[in-house]
Amino acid sequence: MSASPVIALRKAIRGRLLADAALVATLGGSRIYEEAPQGAAAPYALFLDTQMRDWSGALSRGAEHFLTIAVISTQRGLGSALGAAQQIADLLDEAALTLEGHRLIDLRFVSLETKRDASGRFARVAIQFRATTEYL
Repeated sequence: MSASPVIALRKAIRGRLLADAALVATLGGSRIYEEAPQGAAAPYALFLDTQMRDWSGALSRGAEHFLTIAVISTQRGLGSALGAAQQIADLLDEAALTLEGHRLIDLRFVSLETKRDASGRFARVAIQFRATTEYL
């Protein structure tokens, strides 16, 4: 059985983001989570929902992914969260990542959305990407 392309893609993305000293400095450390720890200090980046669809062709098996990464901030205004989100988008858009058990065909920035919670304490900038992968 092949390893999950979602896991392979997330692992490669996390590695790419953590390898960038400027982003790590912006986040105040290696704060890129699958699930934020209880009481995690903001700002941090968080993998949100991922949708995967079959993208197989006649000669190979593949998958299409829509994945979202959010930057969470507690600062007033969205400037710092938007800055970190832009860094992430720049690092990942058309990046040539190496995936375990899969080949990344394409990774592209799709959209960005900002939200505040009802109290206004937390700001979230969600960045969506589309990726296509092929099983090796």
